Amino acid sequence: MVSGTRLHAAVIGSGFIGTVHVEALRRIGVAVTGILGSTAERAAARAEQLGVERAYSSLGDLLADEAVQVVHVTSPNHLHHPQVKAILAAGRHVVCEKPLAMTSVQSAELVELARSSGKVCAVNFNLRFYPLNQHVGGLVRDGELGEIRLVTGRYFQDWLLLDTDWNWRLESDQGGALRAVGDIGSHWLDLMAAITGLRVEAVLADLTTFIPVRRKPAGPVETFSTERAAETIPVEIRTEDVATILLRFEGGARGSVAISQLSPGRKNSLAYEIDGSAAAAAWDSEQPEQLWIGHRDRPNELLIRNPALMNEPGQAAARLPGGHVEGFFDTFAALFRAIYADVAADGPSARPPYASFADGHVEMLIGDAVIESSQTGRWVEVGRG
Repeated sequence: MVSGTRLHAAVIGSGFIGTVHVEALRRIGVAVTGILGSTAERAAARAEQLGVERAYSSLGDLLADEAVQVVHVTSPNHLHHPQVKAILAAGRHVVCEKPLAMTSVQSAELVELARSSGKVCAVNFNLRFYPLNQHVGGLVRDGELGEIRLVTGRYFQDWLLLDTDWNWRLESDQGGALRAVGDIGSHWLDLMAAITGLRVEAVLADLTTFIPVRRKPAGPVETFSTERAAETIPVEIRTEDVATILLRFEGGARGSVAISQLSPGRKNSLAYEIDGSAAAAAWDSEQPEQLWIGHRDRPNELLIRNPALMNEPGQAAARLPGGHVEGFFDTFAALFRAIYADVAADGPSARPPYASFADGHVEMLIGDAVIESSQTGRWVEVGRG
């Protein structure tokens, strides 16, 4: 339980990530009142599968349920802005999947609405909450890596490798102008900001679409599904498969990241190395229990996640002793524990460990700069709006 009185939430979205939200909420003791899906039939089927009592017929139906205190938005990207506005207008706390909106104009509006509402408004950048990532953030804040000089990494997946692979994120009217960067690259960028405390000041970006035409299934397809549709429709793709980005951080640090949804064998590999003047740290989400720590004048270290050997932030995110693996699903429970501690207090804390709407807006501003840089072939400063 996250508080003495049980809290209640509803989830918008009945797909892969919506299901993860439902199960993680239950794990921390939050009651899930119901699900709103893209259709009444899909919502009813998933509610029955998960043992959720209600399948809402509309957002209005959901917001009319007085038991709901928090709404989790896991719908397609183009619905985030209008749904979040309605949720805040109804006086509910909200947890929104990334990206926060389709444009930075929309995300800026949501930041102001969140601020005036006084409600807890979080963006679901869950990868912050791997225990070892929390540990590295503590190392940076304690000065154990020294001055941060170089931040490099990647986020590689292979689930869109084939021209028959399909998902709504491929359609820019539903997913937005950026796809690989907006969908997974934003996770890497947010994680590096959270760990290092450094803002990206400018970018030099190259975006590439290797599969210009894909075969869209005639019927619906689940995210990460490997099923091949018998009947398809050719669709021109206007969003990037791969991105390579050079980064300039405030204070003089430099960086680079490669982002791909076409990397064979890489199922979900977010990797980074942070090089400081005293030490370095490197981590890969496909080996989430291991942290490499590099030294100049003594042996390098390989820290296996173990609360007994980690600093306070790492211990706070961990729930199991060393040798008992914690993975992707566990990050949602850790994130939601932090969010719902503020929900229980009926407002955001001064410096929440989770991503706020302001953090989500920063990612939209970086996205604007990435698009402009790719189009112009030059360095572009990231806005501060």
